Amino acid sequence: MGKDDFSKIPNGHPAIENRMELLYSEGVHTGKITLNKYVEVACTNPAKIFGMFPKKGTIAVGSDADIVIFDPTEKHTLTAKNHHMNVDYSGYEGWELTGKVKSVLLRGKVAIENNECKLEKGYGKFIRRSKVSSIV
Repeated sequence: MGKDDFSKIPNGHPAIENRMELLYSEGVHTGKITLNKYVEVACTNPAKIFGMFPKKGTIAVGSDADIVIFDPTEKHTLTAKNHHMNVDYSGYEGWELTGKVKSVLLRGKVAIENNECKLEKGYGKFIRRSKVSSIV
């Protein structure tokens, strides 16, 4: 996109859609981290770092019902042809992973199912941040 105008080059690194699968496949599946550590670094600690815990980052009474349904055995290959990010390349093109997100529930509502977004624009909700937790 930025071939003739550098200001049109997409910012960042396109990987957010695949981060749960990448971390599981390269961490848990390879035996480098435990399943508990996976949940800690992917969910609990980010919520604490960004001051959103316990509203986010845990399954508990009073917390949002954000849940990922994950198949730890499904093998798949990452490619820009089938991701949903608004960018025409993948930093992980051709990587073969073990573990696939199957569904995502956001505040108790099905957000992603069968690789398709089920939410309408505007479903997002501002989450007021509190002070950052000193316990990470």
